[in-house]
Amino acid sequence: MEQGERLIVWFDGGCPLCRREIALYRRLDQGRRIEFVDLANKDAACPIDRAEMLARFHAMEKGRLLSGAAAFAAMWRAIPILLPFGMIAQLPLVDRLLEWGYRHFLRFRPRLQRWFE
Repeated sequence: MEQGERLIVWFDGGCPLCRREIALYRRLDQGRRIEFVDLANKDAACPIDRAEMLARFHAMEKGRLLSGAAAFAAMWRAIPILLPFGMIAQLPLVDRLLEWGYRHFLRFRPRLQRWFE
């Protein structure tokens, strides 16, 4: 990521699990390279349909909209301590495995949300 260029990350602020995870990433983002957009705020700008944005994790990296594991990898690349994980996540096999895991996680997300309320 180039100097001064910020990654945009959209998250579901209505999800207690998501809020906790984003709080961690905010603490790690000491260089403030990420702009976090809470989709629970009805005034938040969405590049695509809000329901679609809420269904999967999204990020905008260098003008490219990413979702799922690719969006997480972009966020990791923006945080220096997580950069190695973000770089490894770009490898084709790793990317596919992470996306597979992310899709399976989405099936359990509603149950996990209840644990964090």
